[in-house]
Amino acid sequence: MQLFRGYQHPGLASACALTIGNFDGVHRGHQAMLALLRSEAQQRGVPSCVMTFEPHPRDFFALQHKRPDLAPKRVGTLRDKLQELAQCGVDQTVVLPFNAALASQSPQDFIAKVLVGGLGARYVLVGDDFRFGAQRAGDYAMLDAAGEQLGFDVARMNSYEVHGLRVSSSAVRAALAAGDMAQAARLLGRPYRISGHTVHGRKLGRSLGFRTLNLRFPRWHPAASGIFVVLVHGLAPQPVAGVANLGVRPSLDANDVNGGRVLLETHCLDWPASLGEEGGYGKIVGVELLHKLHDERKYDGLDALREGIQADCDEARAWLAARI
Repeated sequence: MQLFRGYQHPGLASACALTIGNFDGVHRGHQAMLALLRSEAQQRGVPSCVMTFEPHPRDFFALQHKRPDLAPKRVGTLRDKLQELAQCGVDQTVVLPFNAALASQSPQDFIAKVLVGGLGARYVLVGDDFRFGAQRAGDYAMLDAAGEQLGFDVARMNSYEVHGLRVSSSAVRAALAAGDMAQAARLLGRPYRISGHTVHGRKLGRSLGFRTLNLRFPRWHPAASGIFVVLVHGLAPQPVAGVANLGVRPSLDANDVNGGRVLLETHCLDWPASLGEEGGYGKIVGVELLHKLHDERKYDGLDALREGIQADCDEARAWLAARI
């Protein structure tokens, strides 16, 4: 998959079959839409293209209005979204920076300058609740009328349901917030996974007897949080079982190296000997969150924290032994 930051890029194809959205989580509804997009692109002899936004539009407006409570919790990082789009066979993805200029652009200008002038869209596929342009004034009817006038086809895909439940990013967020990882996996069509580069922390885990691998997310606010049984991909030929803390580590002060930011801190139950002491750092790993043990807890001192981690490891081993 080719990745482009913005639509004014010489490497972009001159024409495409396009879909537009945030695609948070790339869940089963998104996957069905992307399968249809690929089919339509193939029929027209053009590449399939996804247009998405970073930051999320609601993140932008939350910052503009100084209302952090308006920013949605997110299913996945941009890295994970792009990885899943590539897995779905998308030919090219255009990431548009959602900024004041884009937020104020009229629907008509968006169609003329971005869809037609920038991307050469010959087919545009949208969801049943699609809105676009300043004040969300553009809708499917406007887009369809413009397509008829300007020479591109427009299609709308209805909601995708699993056992009577509409699959949406909001439904995935709700499952993650509730710690229902099985439901999240059903909606996503795969276990929930977070990936990133492992980084060094303050080495507190080592002093407690529980070495950890850290993924740090300065500007990401995940829908899930707490202590989880996990499988780590990318360390060894086979996934490595572990226990992970996703959150801000309330037992430590906000002045530590994490600085109160979201961290995914994973302890491997059996450290791969082939990695040696430092072999896990700098790798890109994917951490599958299989089962939630409990919410983050604030422990009274390091001895209590050590005992809590040991209890989590024991519970994780028991859970894995019963299922894997």
